[in-house]
Amino acid sequence: MKPGTKLKSTVCNTEVMVIRGSGLVAECGGAPMAEETPAEKGSVAAAFAEGTQMGKRYVDDEGTVELLCVKPGEGSLSIDGKALHIKDAKPLPSSD
Repeated sequence: MKPGTKLKSTVCNTEVMVIRGSGLVAECGGAPMAEETPAEKGSVAAAFAEGTQMGKRYVDDEGTVELLCVKPGEGSLSIDGKALHIKDAKPLPSSD
């Protein structure tokens, strides 16, 4: 996994673009993601079935990994079994 790589879920329709992070294995629905679409899709693990939202950026707690969802699906994203969450928008400065 390196920035610019497009990854596809092996259990649902989710597709992501790697924005930040390398040397890790991204997972969707509890299964590792791949660069190619698999011939047969597996099933989504119940613990990772929250789904993904198109256009949202997903990050880990440390902020070392960032994935952009380009196609939504039923599985949720994780790295090494730790769930990723939607990146919060930065607040704009006030213009007094």
